[in-house]
Amino acid sequence: MTSRTTPGVPFDEETMMTSNQVLAGTSLPVNGSAAAGASSWIARIARGITTWVEAYEAAATYSQLSALSDAQLAHRGLTRATLAHDVRLACDRSGEV
Repeated sequence: MTSRTTPGVPFDEETMMTSNQVLAGTSLPVNGSAAAGASSWIARIARGITTWVEAYEAAATYSQLSALSDAQLAHRGLTRATLAHDVRLACDRSGEV
């Protein structure tokens, strides 16, 4: 094998590792754990998107309702003091607050 050098990085045949040697030190997923990991990753992305959608809906709803007069809010059973909280509850699909 020919000797190659990268500036600042010594290289010789004694320090070179083959891809088999590199992979030998890693653990690969077994028994479907790769699929479980991908499923978990997808679930986290879905939760993030759902959270974003809920926040966007809440902001739009709050914007519309905050433009109403106090009398119009009262007609809907809302008060300006609790409007943000009430909108957040209404837009929360997870049931957690």
